[in-house]
Amino acid sequence: MSRYAHLAYTESVRREQKENGSASAGVRALARSDAPDPLGAHEAAFIAARDGFYLASVSETGWPYVQYRGGPAGFVHVLDERTLAFADVRGNRQYITTGNVRTDGRVALFFMDYPHRARLKVFGHARVTSLEEDSELTRKVMEKRTDGRVERLMVIRIEGLNWNCHQHITPRYSEAELAEALAPVRARITELEEQNKALRVLLAER
Repeated sequence: MSRYAHLAYTESVRREQKENGSASAGVRALARSDAPDPLGAHEAAFIAARDGFYLASVSETGWPYVQYRGGPAGFVHVLDERTLAFADVRGNRQYITTGNVRTDGRVALFFMDYPHRARLKVFGHARVTSLEEDSELTRKVMEKRTDGRVERLMVIRIEGLNWNCHQHITPRYSEAELAEALAPVRARITELEEQNKALRVLLAER
């Protein structure tokens, strides 16, 4: 975390840190470079494995808006160490995030891994592009995307990122994750049922 701290630790935040006894941690973070934080291999793999994320934008009147975006794992494409992109699929047609981004591209993203209680926070600048603007980008992003009618692409230029404390993340599991975790248990149950069936046949024969 370098650029992330410089963006997040405003004067009012630093005052709160000082009043609550955490100013030294803030000072150490701000002593680091203010250069944009690049995605490393670990961050890129983490994002590629997610089947959803939370996207926050801000309106022209200053109101924040948070939206959940979901799709198959890997629908958020890591284009390089500072760029993410995904296909924006038609939803409820309110277009709040799209409208916000066209006015103010600053966004925050939360990528969550609930089973492992991990969270990656990202600050960035988002822009909306048409499907015709960059045919190669469109082809790449459309290879894995959310089902539905794609209306545009969303491209996010990363400014800062930070791995967050896992302390208050409640473990939750998707249907696919539960199926994988329970597969050995179900296999063992099937095995025991077969053994039980065979024993009942032997008892009947005696």
